[in-house]
Amino acid sequence: MNFDWLLQGDYGSAPPNWPAMVLGLLIAFGAGQVIAWVYMLTHSGLSYSRSFVNSLIIMPTIVSLVMMVLSNNLITAFGMMAVFAIVRFRNILRDTLDTTYVLTTIVIGMATGTQKYASAIIGCALVALAMLYLWYTSFGSRHRYDVIVNLHWARSIKELGELARLLDRHSWKAHLASQRSHEGYEGTDLSYRLLLRDSNRVEDLLNELRQVSGVSRVTSMLAEDESEL
Repeated sequence: MNFDWLLQGDYGSAPPNWPAMVLGLLIAFGAGQVIAWVYMLTHSGLSYSRSFVNSLIIMPTIVSLVMMVLSNNLITAFGMMAVFAIVRFRNILRDTLDTTYVLTTIVIGMATGTQKYASAIIGCALVALAMLYLWYTSFGSRHRYDVIVNLHWARSIKELGELARLLDRHSWKAHLASQRSHEGYEGTDLSYRLLLRDSNRVEDLLNELRQVSGVSRVTSMLAEDESEL
């Protein structure tokens, strides 16, 4: 059976290279899978979306197909540009890093659509490794202290040296974050932020604090990495 009637519309200035087209679409799909897997592994927060993950897989294939169409027929290229001008991308990305994933998939699709297969594969691998490195090392997070210790100091403020020496034995850095006292109130409420020498010895520190004369109402709260907006 002759299928020339089906294929004749795809002929532009030159016959299309069907094996190269299929290879490009498959590479785009595979690269999208890699980027999506990295996203699923490294994502943290409340903005996870299954549909976004699926779009990371499909987007490179669509962009690749668009690039193949645009490079083959000038008239169709103008038609596609008009369609993209009408259809607006309404999805709001909640995480700044999500934009990076979207841009990566678009560039991969452009590379495979223009038969730059090596660039697509190497670029996908390097971006995936970079994303994994940033996730594994927690790059960019700031960890300034391990625990917050609150206590009541019944002695004179001038005698805080004894308390400071105890904290120095257990921590690399001790910062007096809050000191509250007012008229008619006996003693002072203190709040320290501590970067501990051994984060597993919090209970030892608290027990030693409770044994210091003048110290009472000792409480602690483990500190999280600084929250991000």
